[in-house]
Amino acid sequence: MSAVPFNTDKAPKPVAAYSQAVKAGGFLYVSGQVPLKADGSKHEGTLQEQTVQVLENLKNIIVEAGSSWDKIVKVTIYVTDMSKFGEINEVYAKYFDQHRAARTTIGVAALPLGFQVEMDAVVLE
Repeated sequence: MSAVPFNTDKAPKPVAAYSQAVKAGGFLYVSGQVPLKADGSKHEGTLQEQTVQVLENLKNIIVEAGSSWDKIVKVTIYVTDMSKFGEINEVYAKYFDQHRAARTTIGVAALPLGFQVEMDAVVLE
């Protein structure tokens, strides 16, 4: 089995030594996405608007890699303030209205660049 890194200009470039995703064993492993725009600028706005940006980044990587939203197997959400989880979940539910992937939400002390939310995903190719 080989692991093939994948990157697209439709999502923000990695801010450290990693790929946006890796294809391996019939899966696409998407690295954690934060509310950065494809041009690398910070998405300023409400937590819900930032959550939309995160989900759009995930979607763009998944589609550009040749897979689709309905093939998402698992999503992990990292959030710095669990009291605001409802705001994130409200947006998340709109993206996963029919297809319900497995999901874990983890409260963390901090995220890169001071963001409040980050998500990664495991997707069937």
